Amino acid sequence: MSLRTRLALAFALVAAVVAGLVGVLSYHSAGERTTDETDRSLASATTALIRGQTAVLSALPPSPPVDRDGLDGDEPGRPDPRAEGPTLTALRVAPDGAVTFVGGRRVTLPVDEPTRLLASSGAAGQTSTTEIDLGRGAYRVLTTALGSGRGALQVAIDIDQSRRVLAGLAAEVALISVAVTAVAAGVGWWLARRITRRLVRLTATAEEIADHGQIDVAVPVAGRDEVGRLAGSFTTMLARLAAARDAQDRLVQDAAHELRTPLTSLRTNTSVLRRLAELSPEAQDRLVADVQGETRELSHLVDELVELALSRQSEEPEEDVALAEVADRAAERVRRRSGRRITLEDDGSRVRGRRGALERAIGNLLENAVKFDADGTADVFLRIRRGTTTVTDQGPGIAPGDAARVFDRFYRADSARGLPGSGLGLAIVHDVAEGHGGSAFVSTPSGGGTTVGFSVAADRVLPAARAGGAASRA
Repeated sequence: MSLRTRLALAFALVAAVVAGLVGVLSYHSAGERTTDETDRSLASATTALIRGQTAVLSALPPSPPVDRDGLDGDEPGRPDPRAEGPTLTALRVAPDGAVTFVGGRRVTLPVDEPTRLLASSGAAGQTSTTEIDLGRGAYRVLTTALGSGRGALQVAIDIDQSRRVLAGLAAEVALISVAVTAVAAGVGWWLARRITRRLVRLTATAEEIADHGQIDVAVPVAGRDEVGRLAGSFTTMLARLAAARDAQDRLVQDAAHELRTPLTSLRTNTSVLRRLAELSPEAQDRLVADVQGETRELSHLVDELVELALSRQSEEPEEDVALAEVADRAAERVRRRSGRRITLEDDGSRVRGRRGALERAIGNLLENAVKFDADGTADVFLRIRRGTTTVTDQGPGIAPGDAARVFDRFYRADSARGLPGSGLGLAIVHDVAEGHGGSAFVSTPSGGGTTVGFSVAADRVLPAARAGGAASRA
């Protein structure tokens, strides 16, 4: 069952329940008011008769002049004999049960046991009210004890007309309830259609994406309500999925391209190894050295691909990170590998981020600086200021045409093609910076060399752990 149908049925059900409750309450209220009015008329007539005012029996108007129900045995529509006189009937019941007609409409009422008891032993003013169906009509009877052995007075009133009115009211209430339910169902269907039409379009778009796998699809839903917000979030999710898929495709294509060269070289050297015995010792040494170099290059490329994948994942929990601590560990590793002196200056900046990713980014900046200034002896400067990390070397610098592309995956400037590496180090730095709401940047200082760094979002920078100026250590 569709949501539209459920909403329409819910509208109809609520309307039916409300209309039914209102109808039932109205019917019962009308019935009680009619009964109360009838009882007041009976009480007034009884009081008047006790005082000897018999004229009260003809004070009330007679019943309608048409027999509508055929209770008298005549065909419906014929004159009703009961309508030719007053609607009230007065009888006197003796203590022994004998009945004497007092006045009004001549009707014989049965004398039951409660009536006998009232007539024989009831206290003056003690009453009993009952309804009697005689077949020819229904009467409401008020029996009042006269006391002192004088019997009881019965006053009855024809209530057929009241019953007809209540029956008509019940029919009208039922008809109105059915009409209200039908109208509510129609209005509910119309409202449900207006409410759900945007959800229907959103569902159709989602099904199209699920069927065809095409996620660069615009969602044709707008608005500021919950449905509009859902559509906006859905569109944003699709855009991010499309960007992630494009990035994944580019990574796979670039990785395949970069892996092709060392694998081709390894296949060539492997085929040459089959004729190893035919080579001179010098050629064998060169071949083995070439295989070892290509193997190292391939291993390094795989390691950087893994690091790039790790820099994009968000499963690492975020925590308060002192940048100086992760920078110290990264610098110590680079010192051991290269023997270069690395000077760290920091202002005690703390950020909210992923510790492992930040350490990989700083380590890649240092590795890049040492690689491009392999023959240098000057210090590599690592500086941390208000959540921004920079590394400055005294190498050959970066050409203006290459500065805009150094953070692209696998990009290597002409001056770096003879150096080891795959061109993924700075791409990892760029991804870590973006993952923390910041950016990566590169500049060429006036004194030579290169400055490369990254920042995090301003709202991720926490109050410094210590006050005062920057601390420097090598």
